[in-house]
Amino acid sequence: MPPLPSSVTVVEVGPRDGLQNEADVVTTDTKVAFIDALSASGLSRIEVTAFVSPRWVPQMADAAEVCARMARRPGVVYSALVPNQAGLDRAVAAGVDEVAIFAAASESFSRKNINQSIDESLAHYAEVCRQATSLGLPVRGYLSTCFGCPYEGAVDPAAVARVSAALLAMGVREVVISDTIGVAQPGQIGPVLDAVTRAVPLSQVALHLHDTRGMAAANVLAGLHYGVTTFDSAAGGLGGCPFAPGASGNLATEELLYLLHGLGIHTGVSLDAVAAASRVLGGALGRHLPSRYLRATEGRA
Repeated sequence: MPPLPSSVTVVEVGPRDGLQNEADVVTTDTKVAFIDALSASGLSRIEVTAFVSPRWVPQMADAAEVCARMARRPGVVYSALVPNQAGLDRAVAAGVDEVAIFAAASESFSRKNINQSIDESLAHYAEVCRQATSLGLPVRGYLSTCFGCPYEGAVDPAAVARVSAALLAMGVREVVISDTIGVAQPGQIGPVLDAVTRAVPLSQVALHLHDTRGMAAANVLAGLHYGVTTFDSAAGGLGGCPFAPGASGNLATEELLYLLHGLGIHTGVSLDAVAAASRVLGGALGRHLPSRYLRATEGRA
């Protein structure tokens, strides 16, 4: 078995992928305070918002204001999700450091999620990438349903590889292999990555894992042994899965850090500081966040 990496980059997606699933509107003040606390934790990459239609994602309606008010720390990359050219224009005006697009590995999910076929979405995103690249703005490419689709079930790793290759060809800097509904198990990580890395260098591959079935940490470990060095997570375990009611959603940043630090892997991130940011957010939301780590340390630190 190959040795574990000595260091890992944690990409914090809670302010976007976590908060966008909140049923009640989260105030801009709360979002900014949350992002600022995360910035102080040592995280080097934070996805802060999404420049999407407020009609479809009202939680992200204040994207520009969030970007204007958050305290930007040197060395931290602040990114935002963009679905189209209009979103890219707004993100550029807001001064983000990186943008992200989102495609799918399964045809049914692509049509249900964005009302486009996979190939139609890729043609659409190619223009977004071209414009972003011309502005010197890096593009991250999320690839959904890489381990299973709520409509089609199992997803062929070859399909994941095909779309991954297309994203890389259009200029995406990093392809994010995502377990959108949290159905992956460790035995799937290697075969999917084997297929993907025939087309995309491993150094340009990240894993985005959900914890619907309690498998996220085990899947991280499988990814680490494969050589993956970039993982997404959401502080407090924020985020839900619309296809699995009551599911815990994203892998919690605290739990990811607990695992990585326990293995002696360097992240540069303070677990205590991330946990403190989550507790502040939980207080603002008026509830405990779903992270098991936070529940286990309630009343301490």
